[in-house]
Parts: sequence; structure tokens; C-alpha cells
Amino acid sequence: MSFETIAWQDEGVVMIDQTRLPLEEVYVTCRNAEEVARAIRTMVIRGAPAIGVAAAMGVALGMKRQLDEVGEAGLSDRFEAVCRLLAATRPTAVNLFWALDRMRQVWSQANGRGLPAAEAVKLLVAAAVKIREQDIETNRRLGALGAAVVPEKARVLTHCNAGALACAGYGTALGVIRAAHEQGKIREVLADETRPLLQGARLTAWELQRDQIPVTLITDNMAAHFIAAGAVDLVVVGADRIAANGDTANKIGTLGVAIIAREFQVPFYVAAPCSTIDFSLANGGEIPIEERDREEVVAIRGQVVAPAEVAVYNPAFDVTPAAFITGIITEKGIFKPEELLPRLCRN
Repeated sequence: MSFETIAWQDEGVVMIDQTRLPLEEVYVTCRNAEEVARAIRTMVIRGAPAIGVAAAMGVALGMKRQLDEVGEAGLSDRFEAVCRLLAATRPTAVNLFWALDRMRQVWSQANGRGLPAAEAVKLLVAAAVKIREQDIETNRRLGALGAAVVPEKARVLTHCNAGALACAGYGTALGVIRAAHEQGKIREVLADETRPLLQGARLTAWELQRDQIPVTLITDNMAAHFIAAGAVDLVVVGADRIAANGDTANKIGTLGVAIIAREFQVPFYVAAPCSTIDFSLANGGEIPIEERDREEVVAIRGQVVAPAEVAVYNPAFDVTPAAFITGIITEKGIFKPEELLPRLCRN
């Protein structure tokens, strides 16, 4: 990759500012847990796996700063406060909570062994860096497995951004596309623009052009036209949370694409690491859906495009029923939605 989504450095957590792409490639340094939380909340960093990595690094950074500036006093209370701060940033992406649980386990084990505070903090930093490295490895395995379902000379449609920008690197849905492109299978990628924040237009098109993968941008309401015209061989999207039955929450607009794909018998795949599957939720009706600020809808990059006082709904995600999903691509294999619970829990 020619860019890094997120990295741990001595001065803090460094991440590419996704709100400024594609016009500017700018990196920001978060120097404390509060700045990491703000970056997640304002979508400087976004995408379920990337949010998870950021949360883990936010915990490590928060505790490192506490130790450097205050010392050991109130360290345990500070740990829980940092976890609560980060947990409150985005409600839908389950990788956030998965990563915080991983960090809690590390902290608890360090305390249980009676390690000095400085050693416990070093373990948190190592754990956060490892979560980042594992995410990239996971995405590469997922991509290699997923490439098998991509036909030769494929025209693939994707919605939102589930690429390297949404992860620590390589990507989930775009990981499948990248792996298939490496095998010479990709004829064209159709990228939905993905209103209201235009992640497809700003991020997916930018990523694919960077990797010289042929991409064509379309508006969200063009997807039905191209699917009906036979111009799409496969749909592959990412996920922010998958329930035990396979119901999948992803960026708003995904459900519409899935309905159209089913009607015209185009395979519809979800690509996500196992950490995105929430087996505590029986179905998609239990997935919390984030409602974001009205300004994201009524304005584009500060330019108002709607009446000032108009009422706005702005759910960030919708839920695609398992019945509409051909398969779920994970690092452990490709599963039909109904296979997730019995097969993955057995492993």
C-alpha cells in the first residue's frame, strides 16, 4: 500500500484524515485518548476494523499518558474511564467493543500477575500494535479466500468503503477485489458514491485508482440500472456488525443494493473478519443503528444543498437480512449466513 491508515508512533497514534480525502492526503497525530475518541466520532478514521484498531491504540495511549504525566495514582480508574470514553464514540461497529474487550483482558492479566504499572502499560501498547498487525494478516487471508468467488473478467459493484482505509490495511470487500485483481480477474469495479458522506466517491475510488484497479464511480441511485442491465456480475460489501443469524449491518444504502441484486439473481457477498460477528445478538433487529447529525445530509463539504429548516433522518447504517446474502467471506472460510453460528462457534 502507498499509504498507512493508522500506526503507533512514539508521539502518539498517527492516522490519515479520511475527512480530507481525496483532495488532501493529510496525517494527524492523536496525542491522548480524548483525541483518538474525537477522531473516531468525527470519522477522521472510520470502518469497523480500523475503529477497532484505533480504540485499542487509544486505550494504550491513554494509559501511557497517565503513567508519564501523573504516575500510578488512579491508574485502574483511568483505565475504565478511557474504555468508557472510547466505547461511547460509535454504537454500531462491533469491532470497537471487541478491541476494548481484548485490551481489558490484557490489563486484567497484567494486574493479576502483579506486574509493575510500567510493564502493564507496555503490554497494552504491544497488544494494540498486534491487533493492527493481525488485522492486516486477517484481511489478506480473507481476500485470498474471497477471490475464489469472483469470476473471470468480473464487473464488481461495491458500496461505501471497505478497503485499506476502513481497516489497518488491505481491506475486506476491497481486499477480495485486490486479491482478484492480482489474479487478473477484475474487468471493472463500480463504486457507489455512498451518500451522505460520499465514502465511495472520496475513498473507494481514491484507493482503487492508487492501486491501478479499474474503477468507475456511479451515484447510489444508478446501482439498480446497472444491475438490471446485466452490467454487474457480483456485489461485495463490508460489514459493521453481523448478527448470529447472518443479518448484516453495513453503511446505509446496502440493503437497497441487496434487494436489487436478489431480484436480478446477482450474487451478493459480505466480506468481514470474524471479529465483526456478534454472536450475542440473535438477529439484525438487535443491532443498534447510529443516527448521525442532520448537517451531513443538508450540506456537502459546507455547501448547503437543502432548505435550512427541513427535517432530516440520518441513520448511518441499515440491516440486510441474511436471506439476501449469498455468502459471508471471513478469514476462516466462506459461509452461508445460517452456517455462521454452528460452524464458527465449533471452531
